[in-house]
Amino acid sequence: MRRLLFLLLFGLGLYGAYWFAAHRLFDEGSYRKQVAFGSVFVPYGWAYALGILLGLVLLVLLYSLVYTALLNRLQGRKRSPWPLFRQGVTHLFLWVLILLVYYPVVQVVAASFDPTNNLFSFRRPDTGFLLLDAKVIPYVPNPSLENYAKLVEGVVLYPYQVGLLLLGGLALLAVAFIGLLRRLSTPGDWMDLWQGRALLLLALSVFALALTLSPKQFTGKGTEAKFLLWVRNTFLISGLTGLLAVLLTATAGYAFARFRHLPGRYPMLLFFIFVQMFPGFLALVAIYYLLSRLDLLNTFTGLVLAYSGGIISFGTWVYKGYLESISPSLEEAAMVDGATKWQVFTKILLPLSAPMFVFIFLLQFVGTYSEFVLANLVLTGVESWNVGVGLRSFTTGQFQTKWGIFAAASVLGSLPILFLFYGFQQYFVSGYTAGAVKE
Repeated sequence: MRRLLFLLLFGLGLYGAYWFAAHRLFDEGSYRKQVAFGSVFVPYGWAYALGILLGLVLLVLLYSLVYTALLNRLQGRKRSPWPLFRQGVTHLFLWVLILLVYYPVVQVVAASFDPTNNLFSFRRPDTGFLLLDAKVIPYVPNPSLENYAKLVEGVVLYPYQVGLLLLGGLALLAVAFIGLLRRLSTPGDWMDLWQGRALLLLALSVFALALTLSPKQFTGKGTEAKFLLWVRNTFLISGLTGLLAVLLTATAGYAFARFRHLPGRYPMLLFFIFVQMFPGFLALVAIYYLLSRLDLLNTFTGLVLAYSGGIISFGTWVYKGYLESISPSLEEAAMVDGATKWQVFTKILLPLSAPMFVFIFLLQFVGTYSEFVLANLVLTGVESWNVGVGLRSFTTGQFQTKWGIFAAASVLGSLPILFLFYGFQQYFVSGYTAGAVKE
C-alpha cells in the first residue's frame, strides 16, 4: 500500500513537472503575455542561464581532473578528483549566492550616482548589450556626485567641529591600517591595544560632533539638506538607548544570576519570556498614550525611553546567561580578600563582561538606528526625524519620488553601521574570561 501511494505521488509530481515545462518553460506565448513594460524578453532565457551554470560546473570538473592528474604524476600518488570537484562546486554555489545577496546593494550604489533616476524609469536603454538593456547591469550614462552634494548642501561647520571631524577621520584610518596589518602579519597584543584606543577616539569624536551640532547649522532649502541632521539625531537616540540598555541589563542580569533566593525570581524570568512572544507594535497605542500624557511626544527623551523598555527582557536574559558561565569562585576569592559585593560587581564582573556589554550596545544601536514605525509615531518635526523617517520622506510622492537622493542617503546612512561592525567585530569572537576558573 505504501509503495502504491509512493508511486502515485511520484507520478503526479512527474506529470506536474511535465505540464509546467510544456505550458510555461517551452511556450513563448506565456512569456509574452507576462512581459512588463520596459523589460526585455529573451525566449528560453532560463535555458541560457542554466547552460552558463552547467558550463561553469564543467570547467570546475575539468580543472579538478587536470589538477589531480598533474599532482598524481608529480607526487607518484593516485588520488581521486571528486573531493576537489565537490569542493569547487560548493565554492561556486557560495559565490553565486553572494552575488545574489549583494546584487541589490550594487543597484542602490549605482542609483546613488545617477542624477536622472534612469535606473527607476520604464524607458529601456538601447545600447546593444543585453545585460545593460535589461538593466541587469546598472546603466548609468552620466554618473555624478550630484545626489550626494544635495545631502550636504548648506551645512555650516564651526572650526572646532571640523577639527573633531578630522580627528574622527584619522582614527578611522588608524583602525583600517591596523586591521590591514592584522591580515598581512601575525597579530600582536599591541595591535589590540592601539586599535581599541583608536576605536575609542573615533567613538568619542563622533559623539562629540553629534552633541555639538545644532539645527541652525543646516541652512539648505530642500528637505534632503537635513540628512546629516537626521544622522546626528539617530546617533544621539541610538547611542543613549544603547548606554541605557547596558545600564539596565547589567544590574538586572546580575541580580537574576547571583541572587538565587530573590523573591519572585523565577516568575519574573518567565514573564520576560512571555513578553518577548508579542511583537513590539502591539504596544504602540499604549506608548503613544503614555508619552502624550507625559508631554514627551516629538522629543528624544520619549523615544529613548520607549526604545529602552524593549531591550530589558532580552538583554537581561542574555547577560544572566553570560554571568552564569563565569565561576563564582572569582567573586568568593575577592570577598575573602575583603572586597564588598559592589566592589566585586564593579571591579571584577564588569571588566569581564565588556564583550557582552559591547554586544548588547551594538544590538540596541543597530536595532534603533533605522527603526521607522515607533520613530514615525513619536517624532513629528522635520528637524527631529531619524534616518528611517527621513528616508521614508523621499518616497512619499507618487510622481515626485527622489530615488537618486534616496539611494545616496541609504549609502551614507549605512556607512556608520559598517564601520561599527568592522571595528568591534573582535569583541564578538573573543572574551576576557579565557583564564578564569571553570567548574
